[in-house]
Amino acid sequence: VRPEQKLLLVETLQAQGQIVAMTGDGVNDAPALKRSDVGVAMGQRGSDVSREVADLVLLDDNFATIVGAIEEGRGIYENVQKFLRFLFSTNLSEVLLVACGALVAFLIDLRDQSGGLMLPLTAAQILWINLMTDGLPALALALDRTPGLMRQKPRPADSPLLDRPSVRFVIAVGTMKAALALTVLGALPQFGYTLEITRAAAFHFMAIGQLFLTYPSRNTSTHPLTNRYLHAAVLGGIALQVAAAWVPLFSAMLGGAAIPSELWTVVFGAAFLSWGLAEVLSRIIWRRSAR
Repeated sequence: VRPEQKLLLVETLQAQGQIVAMTGDGVNDAPALKRSDVGVAMGQRGSDVSREVADLVLLDDNFATIVGAIEEGRGIYENVQKFLRFLFSTNLSEVLLVACGALVAFLIDLRDQSGGLMLPLTAAQILWINLMTDGLPALALALDRTPGLMRQKPRPADSPLLDRPSVRFVIAVGTMKAALALTVLGALPQFGYTLEITRAAAFHFMAIGQLFLTYPSRNTSTHPLTNRYLHAAVLGGIALQVAAAWVPLFSAMLGGAAIPSELWTVVFGAAFLSWGLAEVLSRIIWRRSAR
């Protein structure tokens, strides 16, 4: 196609509802590069005008680089979706836990030693969860590698980051985890544990459970490769959480996070249960989406 015909070709294909990518290197190619959905210019022999208006510049002038760029872009998009599913679902569980716990405490007039409402989590505990158990696993998700992305159909240009299956995952998993935390809060006082110890156990469950939820957040219709950085982040987060209970300084800063040794069985049991349920919900959601 001659340079002067490229613009007409781009407009014709776009009128047919197609997404058009156009390559070029000369000044005459600039209008077509600007008009196309994705303009690709040559970085070495391309003119300054073509490089200026293009969306993508090939520094090595190798068309095979376009394939690598598309694969990398799809991987980044996939990892951003995993990041959002993880953070939104875990933060939703915190919001539901605090809101429902505060409502119950208000209805039955449940108060702490200072006379304030007995909330499920203190402000310091919520801050600890967001900084210590959310940050590192979320960053590790950026290093995920998912094979098979190039075999998927191109997504629409206006598709949202949180698509329908992701929203279903966020709502289902967040609600499930909050329900388990409320169950812990309601059950432990029946066995003679104080309200402070019960709140500390719920705090540890919320933190460790969030670390485990990084794994079901990664799975969609495709399955990523093993991510050793994520494993290290999860194990490091668990170690920090245990230290928050055993180190007196951390425990005091978090409003009394120490719990009896036998309650660690309850904490990890509930965390593994939430992980298993999240995996089941994830598989159901993505199978329905595939259909």
